[in-house]
Amino acid sequence: MHFAIIAFALGIWLQQQAPSLLPLSWLALAALPAAAVQFLGVRRGSAGGYWRRASWLMLALLAGAAWTGVRAEWRLADSLPAALEGRDVTVHGIVDGLPQTLPNGVRFVFRVDAGEAAAPRRIQLSWYGGAELPALRPGQRWTLTVRLRRPHGFSNPHGFDYEAWLLERGVRATGYVRRGDNRLLGEGEGGMLARVHGWRHDIRARFAHTLGEAPYAGMLIALAVGDQRAIPRAQWEVFRRVGVNHLVAISGLHVSLVALFAGGLVAALWRRLPTLALRLATPRAAALAALLAAFAYALLAGMGVPVQRALCMLAVVALALLGGWQLRPAVVLALALLVVLVIDPWAVLGAGFWLSFGAVAVILMVLSGRTGVLSGWRAALRVQLAITVALVPALLVLFQAFSLVSPLANALAIPLVSFAIAPLALVAAVLPVEALLHLAHALTAVMMMALEWLAGLPFAFHRQAAPPPWLTAAALAGVAWLLLPRGTPARLAGVLALLPLLWWAPPRPPPGAFVATVLDVGQGQAIHVQTATHDLLLDAGPPYGEGADAGERVVLPYLNAIGVRALDRLLISHGDADHAGGVASVLEELPVAGLLGSLLPGHPLAAHPEVAFTHCSSGQRWQWDGVSFAVLHPDMERPRMRRENDNSCVLQVAAGGMALLVSSDIERAAEREMLAREGEALRSTVVVAPHHGSRSSSLPALVDAIGAQAVIYSVGYRNSFGHPHPEVQARWQAAAARDWRTDRDGALRLRMDAGGWQIEAQRSVRRRYWHGR
Repeated sequence: MHFAIIAFALGIWLQQQAPSLLPLSWLALAALPAAAVQFLGVRRGSAGGYWRRASWLMLALLAGAAWTGVRAEWRLADSLPAALEGRDVTVHGIVDGLPQTLPNGVRFVFRVDAGEAAAPRRIQLSWYGGAELPALRPGQRWTLTVRLRRPHGFSNPHGFDYEAWLLERGVRATGYVRRGDNRLLGEGEGGMLARVHGWRHDIRARFAHTLGEAPYAGMLIALAVGDQRAIPRAQWEVFRRVGVNHLVAISGLHVSLVALFAGGLVAALWRRLPTLALRLATPRAAALAALLAAFAYALLAGMGVPVQRALCMLAVVALALLGGWQLRPAVVLALALLVVLVIDPWAVLGAGFWLSFGAVAVILMVLSGRTGVLSGWRAALRVQLAITVALVPALLVLFQAFSLVSPLANALAIPLVSFAIAPLALVAAVLPVEALLHLAHALTAVMMMALEWLAGLPFAFHRQAAPPPWLTAAALAGVAWLLLPRGTPARLAGVLALLPLLWWAPPRPPPGAFVATVLDVGQGQAIHVQTATHDLLLDAGPPYGEGADAGERVVLPYLNAIGVRALDRLLISHGDADHAGGVASVLEELPVAGLLGSLLPGHPLAAHPEVAFTHCSSGQRWQWDGVSFAVLHPDMERPRMRRENDNSCVLQVAAGGMALLVSSDIERAAEREMLAREGEALRSTVVVAPHHGSRSSSLPALVDAIGAQAVIYSVGYRNSFGHPHPEVQARWQAAAARDWRTDRDGALRLRMDAGGWQIEAQRSVRRRYWHGR
């Protein structure tokens, strides 16, 4: 049975990787041969049995693909009409879940009343206004004037798929509240779940009030009600470097501990009450209590997707005990997998799904089928070491990094969090005793001192480029072999299959060629240029609000995934936030040999204490690996131009008789000056459009002088500036330049060498059925 469930899961995974949903008619047609084998049967014998098993697995795989397709069509049908995108609409509904506080506003999910055609049933809204904002809480009914857009996220190599994240949570439009007739119509609506969210809201507010500015208040809130958004970025970095992220997210560990505590307590009491024990056996009473306690805790945690997965896994075990079923551990795990995927076929898109099921599978491999039974600290040590080694391939695929101090950090943190900090936080959530919270915070502070010391060790964290699928498969096979029982022939040979994964380095362009990737950062610019042995980053995109920017969210994950560990040069075209907003994050994380740019005197990026800054000026040239780099603007021998955009650095990268021109944010005045000075030197095969294609740029004379065959617009989806302007687009199209846009095409990868040039769009390479819907 568990092989059929694995085939069902594989069908779901394959459908989720498809660029478009496979029609049900095709799946039904593909199922006919397998169904015929099952229905008609084949002659007895080993061959017949083989065909029956193979056909059964094929039917399970197709059933998984069909189930995913049906669920996806239902969810995608609840979409925002294209005619309403970007227009003011009035919606009526209920605040759903915990609102998230922003620096100048609040973000929340809004459940629109059924029957309204103006919006999908679940939308995510931001409401800005600072002190003038109303106090939002779950269960409030509002009439709001909003402006919405369809789900849209950045599309970059190895990047986070925001559109998939929204789809899994049933959010089918995003937007913001406009000034208008926004009225509170009632409180305490939305049913039982809304009341639970209201309790969570009150607990979060009480924790925040009691702890005030205490540094680890966010961790205690996360452990109590599942809201991780108050944990600072610096603390997340510590958790990531020591491998204890799972301890501050309510997951299988916490849900299981609550269930074990409740089940153990009821079992101890039940045995002392013979009348009850005769009516219901103690193990079944304990299983029922464990399930109810886990469900209550999951409600308190907000029933997030990871909590739902953990609850489903526990429910399968509890129901097996209640039913008296004697199931092998592998079958229990397979049934939990089936339940999770039937409820949520998008679970396979999340890293937590693979890590949680992978960790449980490793535990079963380590503790099952052994002649000797380990217990106590020896068993815990063996399990922790096995999980650490076994999850290395998954961590490299998902995050391109893993912690080397994870066993030691978890040995310290798991007991503290599981048996002291989390229980104190949960009791404090029920009983408003301030001393409990202060004690929990003191213990957390002690734990964090140790974790921060571990995170600061030079060998604590290993980064690795994203490995190819074939190398990952070989490493997983090696890990599985390594985890087999002692006495298995050549068991340690599994290490040999794991080592190539750690030595993997992605291929780079050959000498005389370069690859330039225009990243999808929204309304801004970030371009990575790579030669055979050098790396240049030109700008690092915009900020995304307090504590977040494109450098952290887009540029660094991309560079880490392709194996870039240092930059030979970071060029800051000018100081505008949409170009320089992410530079500080990059400088904080990666070694940079030199800064080149056009910044006003006194700009903080020009006074970096460790990296020398040089002003860019026309005439600056250098060569890397047979590729030529030339700065064509500004001319530092002339006074700075009045508009800061016109002082932007313009860089030309040439190889094989062709060139890429990155013109940053220059406008007409700078274009005229550069034309007069550079003339024929502007000739380029591909150009990144000046000033994102604004109407104030791309003079006809400049377009003719460049003579590009392709023009790239680095722009944000439905940006408020209207970039690129239709007149500018028409001008480049009239010059026979094919247009590419990051908002439509995602990140754009240009390869240029003596054999020619080619542009590859990320949304074409990694197209998924939910993109643009």
